[in-house]
Amino acid sequence: MNPPRAARDEGRLRIHPRFPSRFLSTPRDLIVYVPPGYAESGARYPVLYLQDGQNLFDPATAFGGNEWRADITADDLVRRGAIEPVILAGVYNTGVRRISEYTPTRDPRSRKGGKAERIARMMAREVKPFIDSQYRTRKGAAHTAVGGSSLGGLVALTTGLLYPQVFGKLAILSPSVWWDERAILRMPVRPPNPRPRIWLDAGTAEGSSPRQVIDDLRLLRNALLEKGWREGTDLLYREVPGAGHNEQAWGARFGDVLKYLFPPNSLPAFGCYGCHSQGSESGS
Repeated sequence: MNPPRAARDEGRLRIHPRFPSRFLSTPRDLIVYVPPGYAESGARYPVLYLQDGQNLFDPATAFGGNEWRADITADDLVRRGAIEPVILAGVYNTGVRRISEYTPTRDPRSRKGGKAERIARMMAREVKPFIDSQYRTRKGAAHTAVGGSSLGGLVALTTGLLYPQVFGKLAILSPSVWWDERAILRMPVRPPNPRPRIWLDAGTAEGSSPRQVIDDLRLLRNALLEKGWREGTDLLYREVPGAGHNEQAWGARFGDVLKYLFPPNSLPAFGCYGCHSQGSESGS
C-alpha cells in the first residue's frame, strides 16, 4: 500500500508551469513544496532549490518512475522537530538540453556543455526572486540553499560557487566530477567569505567504475579544502557505503541532507549534523 501523500492532498505541492528565462531559450516548470502549517502560520521559511525537479515528488514524472519522496521525508522531519520547516523548490530539467545546461564547460569530444553559468544566473536572478515574491521566504543567503545530484550536483556546485552571496548552503550529491577531464576542479573561484556550507557525498557502488567515482570525489573535497573550507565545520564529506547512482539512493539520504542544512532552531546556527567522513577509506 502506498503511503499517504499529505503535501499533495493538502495542496502543499504547487506547479508553476513554463517558467521563462532571459538566459536560456527553453522555459521549464517549477514545483514547490511548502511545509506543514505553512498556510496557518504566517511565518517565513528558508528555501532549498533543487535541480531535476521532476524527480523529487512524483513517480509519474521522475526518471524511471523512481522519485526521491522528498515531500514525505520533509513532512516527517518537520513534524518530529528534526529540522527547521523548509520550502523545497524544484526546477525541472529540459530533457535533451540537460547535459548542455548542467555542465560548466563545453566538452570538445562530445561538443556539448558549457551552459551551467547561465543556469546559475537564472537561479540567482530569476528563480529565487520569483519564489521570494510568491512565498513567505527568508531571503538571506544564510537561509537559502541550492542542491542537486549527478550533473544536477555539478550545476548546483557551480551555482553556489558563482553566487555565494545568494546561496549560503549547498547540497552536492554524487556530482559528475568526471565531466570534461574534471573541469570543475580547475574552475577559477575566489574563496568566498563567508563560505557556503556544503554537503558533499557519493556512494561507493556508483556506476561501472565506483572506485573512480570516489577518487574523483576526494579530489573535489581536497580542492575545496585548499580554497578554505574546513571539513567538520562548513564541509560535510560522506562516502555512502553500498549506495548507487540513482534516485532511490539520493532519496534515501535526503533526510540527512536536510538535517545538516536545516537543523532545528534549538541547535547552534552552524550546528553540524554528522560532520564526519564515512566509509572505510574516507580519511585518505
